Amino acid sequence: MTSLQRLAWRLLAGIGVLWGAATLTFLAINLSAGDPALAILGGPDAMPSAELIAQVRAEYGLDQPLWVQYGQYLARLAQGDLGESYRLRIPVLQVIGSQLGATVQLSLAAAALSIILAVTCAVLTANRPRWVRSLVSGSELVLSSAPSFVIGIVLLLLFSFGWHLLPPSGSNSWQALILPSLALALPIAAVLTQVLRQELEDILEQPFIAMARARGMSETGVRLKHALRHALVPLVTLSGFVFASLLGGAVIIEMLFARQGIGRLMLDAAVTKDMPLLLGITLLAAAIYVVVNFLVDLINHWVDPRSKSV
Repeated sequence: MTSLQRLAWRLLAGIGVLWGAATLTFLAINLSAGDPALAILGGPDAMPSAELIAQVRAEYGLDQPLWVQYGQYLARLAQGDLGESYRLRIPVLQVIGSQLGATVQLSLAAAALSIILAVTCAVLTANRPRWVRSLVSGSELVLSSAPSFVIGIVLLLLFSFGWHLLPPSGSNSWQALILPSLALALPIAAVLTQVLRQELEDILEQPFIAMARARGMSETGVRLKHALRHALVPLVTLSGFVFASLLGGAVIIEMLFARQGIGRLMLDAAVTKDMPLLLGITLLAAAIYVVVNFLVDLINHWVDPRSKSV
């Protein structure tokens, strides 16, 4: 299969993922309990009249059969129109755009931090004495098993409420970004470190590594220049799936650290049954998944020495 064909299949698969995400979310929202028209009018506490509810249902097309609403929604999506938020009464793209920056900042910081921690820890601990590997492996198991919000609470207790070193909340300074980034990054880094260290230990036993050592190359040079590049392929592949899920982890972390972002926006949209906004955020998450996995394929082709001969 040529590179152009592979790219075409990837694009088709990406469109399929976006369509599936839009369809499943549409059905889940419309088949769940609650009337969207009532949500548009402010919920049950607003106590709207039956006539007003009927008027809103007609205005937004909610009185149409479900398959008609679905077809109209797909037609609007094809034109790049995500609709208008029921609650905020402004375009969904505008709502998402106002909060996307904070979530992107948090996700990129967590991704970069997890990669740095994983590579550093794996390179330093691969093929080391048994007690070192046991200590590090135990720590990784604890971190990878702990939910990010539990790690976040521990970080808050230590660095904010205990030692008063970092702010416990906010989105307006780099100091406020440290703890939420760590809370997201530590479980990911623990998983990536386990994978990378196992690959490094296998590669360090290969004949070409022995030849590099025989030529007088230092152990640090062997690990960084030869072993690490060959071990990065499974790390990149796994990190793509992990990083694509950062948006889900950001929901709890943004609430815990009182940060702005898509996570809080998605939770509010689900509670208020703001269907256009919730569908827009779901499509954003699916698009991030598609783009990240496409980039993972490109990086794998560049990193894997074996792909150069294909």
